[in-house]
Amino acid sequence: MGAVGLLYVGAVLFLNGLMLLGKVEPRAAGVFNLFVGALQVITPTVLVILNPADTAVVLGASGIYLFGFTYLYVGINLLGGFDTTGVGYFSLFVAIMALGYSFANFRILGDPAFGVIWLYWSFLWALFFVLLGLKRTRITRYTGWVTAIQGWVTAAIPAFLTLAGYWRDTRLYAIVLAVFGVVVFAVLWPLTRHGEPAGATQEEVDDTARPDGERRHRPRWT
Repeated sequence: MGAVGLLYVGAVLFLNGLMLLGKVEPRAAGVFNLFVGALQVITPTVLVILNPADTAVVLGASGIYLFGFTYLYVGINLLGGFDTTGVGYFSLFVAIMALGYSFANFRILGDPAFGVIWLYWSFLWALFFVLLGLKRTRITRYTGWVTAIQGWVTAAIPAFLTLAGYWRDTRLYAIVLAVFGVVVFAVLWPLTRHGEPAGATQEEVDDTARPDGERRHRPRWT
């Protein structure tokens, strides 16, 4: 069941990445965030109820709530046009906790591939903190590309491989993921810096997408 939810995490990350890149209208993305957020709250609840004595299942399920609450929070923010600092600072909490879940996957659950994937997520949610909490809009394009890529690499593809029964040699997957992440995200940084504005005032940030759906520069949540 966890793999099913992870598949749609890939979809929402891809959609949110496209939104940050200006390809998807924020309120349209907000609706899908609510769908996936609800799924990512229901899924771990069912897992915990069905396996209350299995500490490994409960540990794994507990991490899913971090994403469920993120997507619900983002969806409500996008639809309501609220300030982004709440989502931003919650993202800081998720980024820190993701380091703990990475350690748990390496040392307790015996899944080094997901140990690396949790490091990916820690990095991504740290970017959300800088972008949404600190409102450093200069990293919008970089964050958009990282989000879209991670939707496939950390969620959709691993979920499909798990559902198809091919998620077996997790050590090999861990090495591939680690090399891919370091190389791709390092190369993306200088490429996405070209054409980014030097910065934006708070008034410009708040006015990028009004509640009536009009946009001037960037999605409201950036």
